Amino acid sequence: MKPILRGLNHAFEFVAATMMAAMFAIFILQVTIRYSARAEWIADAIPLLEPTLYGWTLDFCLLMWIWIVFWGNGLIVRHRDHVIFDIIYTNASARMRKWFAIFSAIIISICLLLIIEPTWSKFYILRLKKTATLSNVFGDWIRVRDIYLVFFIFTTAVALRYLWRAHYIFKNGAEEDLFLPAEDNLRLPERNTNDL
Repeated sequence: MKPILRGLNHAFEFVAATMMAAMFAIFILQVTIRYSARAEWIADAIPLLEPTLYGWTLDFCLLMWIWIVFWGNGLIVRHRDHVIFDIIYTNASARMRKWFAIFSAIIISICLLLIIEPTWSKFYILRLKKTATLSNVFGDWIRVRDIYLVFFIFTTAVALRYLWRAHYIFKNGAEEDLFLPAEDNLRLPERNTNDL
């Protein structure tokens, strides 16, 4: 099971890295076009660099940013990577800590699952609206709703992850939350005492 989960995690990271690379490439294109637009002779010499052709770059970068944030937080970021305020949690007894963790995981899951339907209802009208500039590049099939579909991937993934966390803590306890896994420990080079 662990190799499958590791493979999935690498696939999710690859998708996020691809989106980041696409966003960066389009950003560089956007900067190039912005500064070449000042010299009109460039657009006359190379019609492909006509600034009016690249209004879509801003929308594309915003789209990629939205997808990177929700994709990464829903499918890549681990529970222990979040900033937490755990003064009470770490000082509670093992039994109390277990129930704190289970309760909070279930509440997070329920809240995220409950917002899916009302959000989808509000997004449903967006199936009719086209994007202002992306349809010039990608065609009419991209609608505004499609841009924000990653939100539903995020809510579903995080809800399922926290339900799994509640199940895992119920079976195994919450003691692992107090320690970093061995893979996160820094590996410092051994110091040679003979070099003194």
